[in-house]
Amino acid sequence: MVQGTSVRSVALSALPGSLWRAAFARPGDGGEPPGHEPYESYGPPDRELHKSYGPPGPESYEPYESYGPGDPDDPFPADVLRALPPGFAARVVARSGERAGGVVWPAAPDDGGCFPDEDGWIYVSNCALPLLGGVTALRFAPDGTLRGGYRILSGADRCGPGAATPWHTWISGERTPYGRVFECDLYGRRAPMPRLGMGLFTHAGVACDPDRGVVYLTEGEPDGCLYRFRPDDRGDLTTGVLEVLAGDPGEESVTWERVPIPALPDHVPHYVPLREQVRGARRFAGGGDCHFSDGLVRFVTEGDGRVWAYDAARECLTVLHETAGTPGGCADGGFTLVAGDRAAPFLRVTGGWAVTGPAMSPDGDRLYFSCRPSRSGRPAPAVVTVEVRGPFHDLFRA
Repeated sequence: MVQGTSVRSVALSALPGSLWRAAFARPGDGGEPPGHEPYESYGPPDRELHKSYGPPGPESYEPYESYGPGDPDDPFPADVLRALPPGFAARVVARSGERAGGVVWPAAPDDGGCFPDEDGWIYVSNCALPLLGGVTALRFAPDGTLRGGYRILSGADRCGPGAATPWHTWISGERTPYGRVFECDLYGRRAPMPRLGMGLFTHAGVACDPDRGVVYLTEGEPDGCLYRFRPDDRGDLTTGVLEVLAGDPGEESVTWERVPIPALPDHVPHYVPLREQVRGARRFAGGGDCHFSDGLVRFVTEGDGRVWAYDAARECLTVLHETAGTPGGCADGGFTLVAGDRAAPFLRVTGGWAVTGPAMSPDGDRLYFSCRPSRSGRPAPAVVTVEVRGPFHDLFRA
């Protein structure tokens, strides 16, 4: 961020755990920014700082407080509370299988996003359940109370990756071999539209370039590709061109080749899968999370733990980091906050909790994400969706 610019004027965003190191560096960098150590160094939180942040919300909320570690029946994951820095408080806004604002909250929340809504905001969350997947939205008033909840996509299959568009819709991709991409109206007033021109394949990550209106998509296969969709008209994903990244492994210079038939169904005679239609398509060791900022598309290849950066202006590809996490995925969850060109690792949750769907409210003072417990022999705690409130902008002050 430029010196002298108020950090409150810079939008905050959150990167999932597998991309947190990518936020710190440009190609060739290898370190973390000085002064941004992980917050576990702060020690356990002060209970006085985690008591109610204001009037309690409606009945679907838990109060802002610390439940204390060590009790397996805690209604809130104690590992999350231990990881919060001083001055921040958290509460549960939704529990999987229970009603929140009139809608049953999904059992497998995944990618999420926040949008302005009149004087409040909307948080949307994908659901990664097989056949019962979709997208659920929560509307919040300016004081944080819950105005209502509703579905904006139903009956989809394993909706994992998602991204906000600059024209305020939500893109949700299916993580299945012939998965579709849906564009969803935030209010559920218009039917979600399958954008078949964006391809039928195993969607792993989605990111949107707000300047060009281009959507980037990673593929969740052991030898997955990187795709981009260029709409014919900016702001309209109905028609456009789907391209796949091509070039020799190890080369920074790349090209894009058009995919001839993005939505060819598998029952057609002489069927050729989308991912096999272009010779010379570049292959990666399993596609993962994808994020766009500062002109770079950052994405993870989970098979080798690499974080890549594609420069949209220079059309070149580099490796940011060789060890973004454990190959095959990280056991623990977390994410990094980003403001302009500055980044701060905010939360790393131990104990096997997976953190999904991090998203900041439009004014940057509330953070939403879901916590999914580790699989173990004993009864696992419920999946919860959490709101953290606190002085996020102070994290970036010199």
